[in-house]
Amino acid sequence: MILCFGELLLRLTAPGRELLMQTGRFDVHVGGAEANVAVGLASLGHASAMVSAVPDNPLGRGAIAAVRAQGVDCSRVVTREGRMGLYFLSPGAGLRASDIVYDRAGSSFATTPAAAWDWDALLAGCTRLHLSGITPALGHETAHAAIAAAEAARARGLTVSFDGNYRARLWEAWDSDPRAVLTRLVSMADLLFGNHRDVSLLLGKQFSGDGEDRRREAAEAAFAAFPNLRHIASTARHVDDADRHRLSARIDMPTGAVQIGEVAISGIVDRIGGGDAFASGVLHALMSGRDEATAAEWGLAVAALKHSLPGDFNLFRQADIDDFLSGGLDVRR
Repeated sequence: MILCFGELLLRLTAPGRELLMQTGRFDVHVGGAEANVAVGLASLGHASAMVSAVPDNPLGRGAIAAVRAQGVDCSRVVTREGRMGLYFLSPGAGLRASDIVYDRAGSSFATTPAAAWDWDALLAGCTRLHLSGITPALGHETAHAAIAAAEAARARGLTVSFDGNYRARLWEAWDSDPRAVLTRLVSMADLLFGNHRDVSLLLGKQFSGDGEDRRREAAEAAFAAFPNLRHIASTARHVDDADRHRLSARIDMPTGAVQIGEVAISGIVDRIGGGDAFASGVLHALMSGRDEATAAEWGLAVAALKHSLPGDFNLFRQADIDDFLSGGLDVRR
């Protein structure tokens, strides 16, 4: 079982590509980076569980129900005093980019003391821990909790995957030291989801060159600095406009890299959660004993498919990956 630790959120989206508060209406979805990965893995047939904290009110209970409904074990999600973490999305259109406003300060999850999490009990029966850089970005308590979780997982012999997910607006909201915290977490990971920008932040250096050469230079520096790392998985996104993106995928290993060429994604319904979908596809392949080329291919397939689905969750299965890779786009009868 893979255990995902992070905040369950409600996403409030302006409908019809409106600006926030243009008409004062919102569509509501449950999400959160780690929950998105847990749901994606459950959809792909893996046992996954969520560790989080929500308020004991209709919002918190509804969030738990939504994640549980997708096959994720939510027995480790607790209720505490506080509020539900929210974020607001104004979807992009044409040459206008999407924009996010966070409203999660003082949430039940963010204010849970790091000492409240019993990691020996929470990690029992698990084989992998998945974390992201969003959790430690929320404040001192969540930063300490994420580090404690990774340390406990390593002590128990579990593998640890970490998604950089750098969110400057969250780190800047408190007296933080993102480089120090993220360096500790990545040092305990065997799989990093991130690119040359994440490595630059961790190592305090810039990487020259363009494209694949720069990404390889950054990967080699990361492998040298973090001996536990075995894989670095990343995507490269080129945005033509809000409705058309081009996405490629790559997995670096100490001995080399595999690169999957660009997929053109048009008619985008919802891009939020695409990176988490990629993570779930890569983890799905590696946890199934597949090689790195397959992991990059499956991760890219799931990420591309996620752009067709409203909400944060990736709900696609292996059959959908197979159909996508076969190239058939006609109605399936």
